[in-house]
Amino acid sequence: MSFRIPYFTQWGQNLVISGSEPLLGSWNVKQGLLLIPSHQVPSGFECEYSYYLVDDNRHVLRWEAGKKRKIFLPEGVQDGEVVELHDLWQSASETLFYRSTFKNVIFLKGWSLDLETPVGAFPTKYEQEDTVIVHFSVSFPRIEDNTSVYVTGSSAQLGQWNLQGGLKLSHAGNISLEVGPQRELYVDSTSNDTPKYISLSDGIFRELAWKGAGVAIPMFSVRSEEDLGVGEFLDLKLLVDWAVDSGFHLVQLLPINDTSVNGVWWDSYPYSSLSVVALHPLYLRVQALSKDISKEIKQEIMDAKERLDGKAVDYEATLAIKLSIAKKIFSVENDSVLTSSAFKKIFSENEEWLKPYAAFCFLRDFFETLDHSQWGRFSQFSKESLRNLFQRILFTMTIFASPTIFSIIYTYSCRKHLHMQERIELS
Repeated sequence: MSFRIPYFTQWGQNLVISGSEPLLGSWNVKQGLLLIPSHQVPSGFECEYSYYLVDDNRHVLRWEAGKKRKIFLPEGVQDGEVVELHDLWQSASETLFYRSTFKNVIFLKGWSLDLETPVGAFPTKYEQEDTVIVHFSVSFPRIEDNTSVYVTGSSAQLGQWNLQGGLKLSHAGNISLEVGPQRELYVDSTSNDTPKYISLSDGIFRELAWKGAGVAIPMFSVRSEEDLGVGEFLDLKLLVDWAVDSGFHLVQLLPINDTSVNGVWWDSYPYSSLSVVALHPLYLRVQALSKDISKEIKQEIMDAKERLDGKAVDYEATLAIKLSIAKKIFSVENDSVLTSSAFKKIFSENEEWLKPYAAFCFLRDFFETLDHSQWGRFSQFSKESLRNLFQRILFTMTIFASPTIFSIIYTYSCRKHLHMQERIELS
């Protein structure tokens, strides 16, 4: 098997192939393969792999963006036959359209199409002994239903630049031509090392740049009649509906992560988050925390709306009243929250960061300072102490007898509702 990829290197640099199989280092770049010479592989060989730029000591200088490549060795390959893999380096800009924003929303229709052949699969039949089988593949993230991709070229097998005689890769329908220089493939049939199979991975389909309009807005400005003093996650549906009606493709928000450090107004700066995953409780809609909110709490919410629903956001007052109301609702419904399937699912998916985050929030509030050096015996993080703390949560029968446990479980509950409200289905 021979790997080939065009790439300009500097003196002292090399390209290394590292992959999922031991032959390719099992993703250990220091044990990966150099591009040359060819490498012997067993029959039926298949793996994932990527290219890495390394220095003389095999320190990684750069690596490919995007998903791992896949290769399936063709059936019927005889000993001594050469399989060539021709690849193009995957840059970050080329993989942009494979991110969830485009894949799951903007280009969803194209991504829902079924593949006709597995990625990396080869045809195995050839008419003549001196035939070279070439497997063409090109990424086309914007393909739509009733469209097709054709390969046309200078050879008779590719239609001699006549689209009608080209090689159809998938689907059928409208035509879209690539822009840029023509691609090239040369096979030396006189060489003793002429490959029997060539996998030609031509990167992403070259076309005119996609253009899309959007709107950028801070979360606190997405106001509605339902919110309490500030824009809330549940207001996003109204914003998305407006964006769709206006012909926009994208909605960009300023950071929405928790910035509750000092408990004062300068915490409102969205770029000083204390967590890259925890969402800010400021954007929680307390009215949606329960279907059975008491009359007293409902009246408290109405009174707060009258005080806080001005043009400017009162960060400190709004956050304080929301946290106070959320605690009151949770103290009544804690059992149903902790036993719900939604809570268990969110907790299991986020346990790795949620446990230390909840402990941090409690210690910050208990000692009234973010400076962990003033937290006494808790000033040094310990996984064992954290584990012991949460074992108490799991096994104690009087789980809410301790203010510490209540504070931590309450933090869990807030994260659950923030998660669910932020991920509300936008139709």
